[in-house]
Amino acid sequence: MAKFALRKMRRKGLPSMSAQTVESRTSTENPSDSAGTSVDLGPASGLSCRECGQRFELGPIFACELCFGPLEVAYDLPLGDPEALRKQIEAGPENIWRYAPLLPVPADVADKPNLNPGFTKLVKAENLARELGVESGKLFVKDDSGNPTHSFKDRVVAQALEAARAFGFTTLSCSSTGNLAGAVGAAAARAGFRSCVFIPHDLEQGKVVMAAVYGGELVGIEGNYDDVNRFCSELIGDPLGEGWGFVNVNLRPYYGEGSKTLAYEICEQLGWRLPDQLVIPIASGSQLTKIDKGLQELIKLGLVEDKPYKIFGAQAEGCSPVSTAFKAGHDVVRPQKPDTIAKSLAIGNPADGPYVLDIARRTGGAVEDVNDEQIVDAIKLLARTEGIFAETAGGVTVGVTKKLIEAGLLDPTLTTVVLNTGDGLKTLDAVAATSQATATIRPSLDAFRDAGLAH
Repeated sequence: MAKFALRKMRRKGLPSMSAQTVESRTSTENPSDSAGTSVDLGPASGLSCRECGQRFELGPIFACELCFGPLEVAYDLPLGDPEALRKQIEAGPENIWRYAPLLPVPADVADKPNLNPGFTKLVKAENLARELGVESGKLFVKDDSGNPTHSFKDRVVAQALEAARAFGFTTLSCSSTGNLAGAVGAAAARAGFRSCVFIPHDLEQGKVVMAAVYGGELVGIEGNYDDVNRFCSELIGDPLGEGWGFVNVNLRPYYGEGSKTLAYEICEQLGWRLPDQLVIPIASGSQLTKIDKGLQELIKLGLVEDKPYKIFGAQAEGCSPVSTAFKAGHDVVRPQKPDTIAKSLAIGNPADGPYVLDIARRTGGAVEDVNDEQIVDAIKLLARTEGIFAETAGGVTVGVTKKLIEAGLLDPTLTTVVLNTGDGLKTLDAVAATSQATATIRPSLDAFRDAGLAH
């Protein structure tokens, strides 16, 4: 049994480590023996294993004690009157806390010191649609560069921060490809937590500066993201990590729920309708799986009409383990060594990769990849057509959208939402060589005319 469980754990991409020691219980134990019963995380009723279904009390654990499968938050959702719930949401703050009744947070979360991310723009991308041959009024860009630290990571960190408060942690930490490091540093500063985050040593300079400026400890690890993650695996099981909340490890079940708010917002901004197609970047794969979870919850609650939708995953060719598995018809995602300019997506052993495959196949979508040149072209295309400067991950989603349309896999007549998850100012190196001044001239009208610019 132990060997089988370990193989399953590694297939799903979970770190091969034990969870930090906490008081938790399975559903067969006495509730009075658990410290988790006093935790107030709103409608969250416990943790559930995604593999075997075993239930656990709320606590800072992330892997099933029985089969080592990943845990996720289970809920007692407010079933009943969809219209009343819609009105409650619409009357809420213009950030993710308008969806507090559907999230693992206390009811008074909006009153606590946090960055209040979310409710970013859903841009009707008419100019981009014309370039890509998409029917007018059908293409949208969900632009999450408008979050406090200019990436979607503010959403997931906000959720993890509330769990860290509930469990009494004093230090907020993470392993990061860049954006998460900045989000953790900022959230910790706002909430009065210590932060200590770990990154690959060769990250883009913009992301290094943005993570360091908040005053916490920023530690570069020699190696790639998977090396950083392994180091954090050792730290979390060591006494040195006592009192530390690793947002994407021991707080991962709560952290991941933040991505559901993208699904909630997209549907609300579409007039409480499901999109027909979504194109979502894949790093660990968590964002894609949680957006699907959020859509399913909205259907269950009666907040949107149930209808088919397709989910497409987008990767960079230089780190495309999920795309490779999808195209080969495999269920197993084999790790790769990343080599791409899209460093925020450079996770060679994605924890949620197999679940991404399941969702893409279940919904009739696909997983595709684009090379670095196509990424740069797509960044510039989005900037030129819609005035949105995306980081490399946004170049991946736009590039994959173009490729899917050309291949006949994405229907240009259906409502399609493409995610841009970060700001291009964080990845300037990707486009710097091809984005320079048109001309340098003397300060005279004649020089302006001579340069061919007077038209």
